[in-house]
Order: sequence, then C-alpha cells, then structure tokens
Amino acid sequence: MNVKTAEQVRNEQLIRSLYHYAEADSKDTPKFVSLFADGGYFYDVAGGKKYYGSDIGITVDVYAAAFPDMHRELNTLYFSDNVVIVELSLNGTHKGDLVMPAGTIPPTGKEMHTPCCDVFHVEGGKVTSFHCYVAVPILLAQLGVLMNLEAAFRH
Repeated sequence: MNVKTAEQVRNEQLIRSLYHYAEADSKDTPKFVSLFADGGYFYDVAGGKKYYGSDIGITVDVYAAAFPDMHRELNTLYFSDNVVIVELSLNGTHKGDLVMPAGTIPPTGKEMHTPCCDVFHVEGGKVTSFHCYVAVPILLAQLGVLMNLEAAFRH
C-alpha cells in the first residue's frame, strides 16, 4: 500500500479544489484561476492552445456553457514528486454552443462521457502547468457529429 507524503496530500487537495471550481454545481472561474501560480498556464492539448492569466478560465466557461450539468468523474490520481496525473471522464448534456478552435457545435441534446487525462505540475501550493488531454474523437462521436464535422460546425 502506497502512503502519500504530506506534499502529495496537499497537491491532491489543490487539484481536487481545482476540479471543484470547474463543476457545474460549484463553478467559480476566478477561484479556479487563483489556484495557478504567476506565469502558470493551462494547455488545451487537443486545441493546441495555451492559456495564461485570466484566460486560464476560458475553457471552464466554454464547457460550462456547452454542458450546464458538467461533472468530472475522477477515476485515478497518480503522484510523482511535484506532478499529479488524473484519469477522469468529462460528463454532461450538450445544451449550449460548444466553441472549439475549428468552429462552434450547436447543442445536440446528447450526453457525453468522454475520457480525459490531465497532467499537473505543482510548486508552492499552486499549479504551474496543467496539460489537458481530452479524447476529442470520442467526444465528437458521443455528440453525433464525428462523421460529418464540416456540417456540424457553425462558421
């Protein structure tokens, strides 16, 4: 049995707080952003974009608008020094516009339960980097738009 160090316990609490502030029932984008260190960033790997400063909260707001019942199911957390890796699923019903780099997908009314893996670096009780790997093909398939992406996007 692995016993967590005090630092790992603090890092886990920080990451769980971060997810809490991104949930539909408890969304607080400024508090979410406040958990990042100065110069820290959020990297949307699938979208190919890094966000700094107050822009870190953009994806929280985008997903909350598209999925007003957004919930992240945390499956497994892994710890190594100042790194926390989380396997999770993004869950919600597509009731609002989903703004993506390629365009906007209007509401489909369909549920998603999309696998995701997040990698965090933590220093001094703050997130210095957050790399988010969403399984976008699965997300698009669950929304029913994967096979006809061009028709699905509003430009």
